[in-house]
Amino acid sequence: MKAVVMDLDRTLLHTDKTVSEYTYSILKRCHDSGIFLMAATARPERAILTYHNRVGFDAMTTLNGARIILPNNIIENGIAPASAKKILEKIFMLPDLTLSMETGDGIFSNVPIPLWNATVFTGFPALPTDSIIYKILLSSRDNIIFGEAEKALSPDTYMTVAEGNLIQIMSTASTKWNGVRSMLRAVGVKENEVVYFGDDNDDIEPIKKCGIGVAVSNGIDAVLNVADFITESNDMDGVARFIEKNLLSATQF
Repeated sequence: MKAVVMDLDRTLLHTDKTVSEYTYSILKRCHDSGIFLMAATARPERAILTYHNRVGFDAMTTLNGARIILPNNIIENGIAPASAKKILEKIFMLPDLTLSMETGDGIFSNVPIPLWNATVFTGFPALPTDSIIYKILLSSRDNIIFGEAEKALSPDTYMTVAEGNLIQIMSTASTKWNGVRSMLRAVGVKENEVVYFGDDNDDIEPIKKCGIGVAVSNGIDAVLNVADFITESNDMDGVARFIEKNLLSATQF
């Protein structure tokens, strides 16, 4: 295996969003052994810099593939503005809706979201910026939002659900798998030469298509069912333990 690609939340990161010194030490050993380290996350770049500064990722797929950061290039797969506006017009009046939009100018929302440091925008369904639109995020206590969001999709967009209740709407070009393929091509690694770690819906395709797909034990059933291996949970440093045992030991795959 020449590369390791990992999801962050609920996979590499502990539940409290920390990374253990043990895990950092194992990732350093990977780099020292010539193994590429890459991230594939739903987070924007600004939200992973703390981890990047410690790990030194060779490439990063952020925002579920809407922004792919390569050693010498950046690929952006945004939602077409016309499609974004049509989607907003169909969903922005749904009851109890928390709506946010990740853009090149930061994140805008219809209500305060201190955790994300979002800028409150009261003008929806108008677009909050002329900058690139990476994804639309929706949540609500009312389950009707799932069906309504699906009906609002345009032909060039799709939706996934993260952590059971957060709807993410993105361009059809924006997938973690597209990001993984772009990262691997950039460093000259084949798809069957990579180990991928994940836990949620967006990780299913790369887990199935990479050389080795590994689920952390706290992953959703759909991920556990397609993984080649299941390692310990995120809070038990499952990613690092699998790497140490299977990639850094004398006997490898």
